[in-house]
Amino acid sequence: MIELDGVGKSYDGSQTFAVADVSLNVAAGELLVLLGESGCGKTTTLKMINRLIEPTRGAIRVDGQDILQSDPIALRRGIGYVFQGIGLFPHLSVAENVGVVPQLLGWPQNQTQERVEELLELVGLPAPEYAARRPAELSGGQRQRVGVARALAARPRIMLMDEPFGALDPLTRDSLQTEYAALHRRLELTTVMVTHDMTEALLLADRIAVMSGGRILRLGTPRELITEPGHDYVAALMASPKRQADRLEALMH
Repeated sequence: MIELDGVGKSYDGSQTFAVADVSLNVAAGELLVLLGESGCGKTTTLKMINRLIEPTRGAIRVDGQDILQSDPIALRRGIGYVFQGIGLFPHLSVAENVGVVPQLLGWPQNQTQERVEELLELVGLPAPEYAARRPAELSGGQRQRVGVARALAARPRIMLMDEPFGALDPLTRDSLQTEYAALHRRLELTTVMVTHDMTEALLLADRIAVMSGGRILRLGTPRELITEPGHDYVAALMASPKRQADRLEALMH
């Protein structure tokens, strides 16, 4: 579904690389997490998939098609994109925000309305109650749900998510993580998600690509990374959730 082959990104004429020689395949229906600290290259890697950032070298293919041979606007309209602080249009209603892409694609008004109502129901914001509201009238979690609905509006098969739940309180974050995982399976999406939260990655991902210094240090299932980290940095990352769980358990005794 998504292939990265020797992909690199430099901002200084190839003297240094923010992303260096990244290669991976994301299978159809997979939820792959790019995990690492700030500045490791994970968001740059994500944004190269839909050409928000152009790669300096290497090849990226979506459904076998080189993205550099695709029109970038058409490419982005076929890929859902969700990021932290979703950036809803404040002057538009919830329904109008969700319907932006179908309108840009020239969908008939009744078809757009049906899709908006379907999606608001899907993300737990029923249209009769929420469609006419403005973003300022919503909680952070509700705004993020609208962002997910907007990203799904044109029925993309691929979702790119950049720290989508990072700014939310713990209860809302936990709820939305669970809801998105269910949506991912139900809609048979292919998702690439960026996070620096180890617990989030371990609970959501089919596979995790641990990044540091613009490179992938380890790629594997959560179980594989926990049992065979293969690198000191990966081992340290995987140890963090266990230490937290041990501390919590100690508080119970």
